[in-house]
Amino acid sequence: MEYQELHVIDEQNIAEGPQRKESGKRGRKPGRKSAEKVDMKAKLERSRQSARECRARKKLRYQYLEELVADREKAVLALRKELEKFQLWAKEIDAGRAPDGIQDLLEELGAVKKEQQ
Repeated sequence: MEYQELHVIDEQNIAEGPQRKESGKRGRKPGRKSAEKVDMKAKLERSRQSARECRARKKLRYQYLEELVADREKAVLALRKELEKFQLWAKEIDAGRAPDGIQDLLEELGAVKKEQQ
């Protein structure tokens, strides 16, 4: 007759779950307080330096964008001035008068067309 070996089950082992290893890589390591303080100071200094560099980059980016906006505003003003000039010329042409400066413009365009041919 065959028999099975009986295992004694400890109720404490079932409640606690599997045994944990004490030498795991996570968690705090004992005896590293002085090294941790030095590391923390270095980490804080690196963080401060990184923040300084970030603020400097941000300042440069805003300066660049402000210059870009100023250049675009100048271009818009120049185009508006040119548009007003052409609107005045159109009104004068509609009235049957030759506006000042149109002859120069036509000569310029004519010279450009002659050079292209």
